[in-house]
Amino acid sequence: MRLRIDLAYDGTDFYGWARQPDRRTVQGELERALALVLHLHKWPGILAQFRVTVAGRTDTGVHAQHQVCHVDIPDTIVQSCVGHMSYEAPVALERRLRHVVPEDIVIHRVSQAPEGFDARFSACERTYVYRVCDRGVDADPRMRHAVLQLDYELDVQAMNEAATYVAGLRDFGSFATPNPGGTTIREVKYASWQRVHTSALLPKPTSVHAGNVASNVTGFQPRFETPHMESGLLCFTIVADAFAHNMVRSLVQATLAIGRGRRDVAWFIDKLEHPRREGDTGPAPARGLTLEYVSYPADDELATRAQAIRAKRTLPEVESD
Repeated sequence: MRLRIDLAYDGTDFYGWARQPDRRTVQGELERALALVLHLHKWPGILAQFRVTVAGRTDTGVHAQHQVCHVDIPDTIVQSCVGHMSYEAPVALERRLRHVVPEDIVIHRVSQAPEGFDARFSACERTYVYRVCDRGVDADPRMRHAVLQLDYELDVQAMNEAATYVAGLRDFGSFATPNPGGTTIREVKYASWQRVHTSALLPKPTSVHAGNVASNVTGFQPRFETPHMESGLLCFTIVADAFAHNMVRSLVQATLAIGRGRRDVAWFIDKLEHPRREGDTGPAPARGLTLEYVSYPADDELATRAQAIRAKRTLPEVESD
């Protein structure tokens, strides 16, 4: 049975997603939890071979609000986790996993994957968000592991102007490290910098909400001015079919340089038009980056999508004059 697992994690204390010897990783913790719940020690051959395949391998310190992976396990073993529970096997596994994984991993859902599903190659879009707290807003210490904090104010208009040139099918060689035998060609569908609208945690008292406020409450007004946790943050949102290694954080670092006035948009355009990996386009710190969502096509298109994505990406040929 192929199982689809939807999960989230705080990447602060992980050495990335991928399993590493003597390192705490998300894949390592998830596979350990699966082996424990499914009693895979009873089947040494299966235990030695089973591996989780993920939609996107996040780096050390990068978070995920919605990550997707799949794992192939014999039906009889999956069924064995039901026990006395009155649930289908995937749901029973989901509930048991939630009690076994560490606190910085959350299992959202476990389900039987439809035919042709591949967590990595069937995905059609991945959405990342990079969060920055500049001097334009008060820092929130509760978000220190998920936000890059800067002590100067950024020019979001200039940063967003640069971001408008990111969308499209292009070679991001200036902003990515290719894997051996891989390519830095990617198709970005959307990219923008925006400052999150500042909004109060509670609405100000009106006749509509008056019934929610005790008549004897005094000094209540400041509570209505408490902002939502993300109010005022600068967020870089980018959507693509897939991303090359360090691509998102390198784009962030480059546009941050523009926002600080150290580079201009023309420099950024030149980097896009002439792919070359240099020190001034290195990645921004990992803690500000979160994989927000992974989306898939309709079930009857999963296998076709996976087959197409396995082919090497190329840029369309341009006819010479």
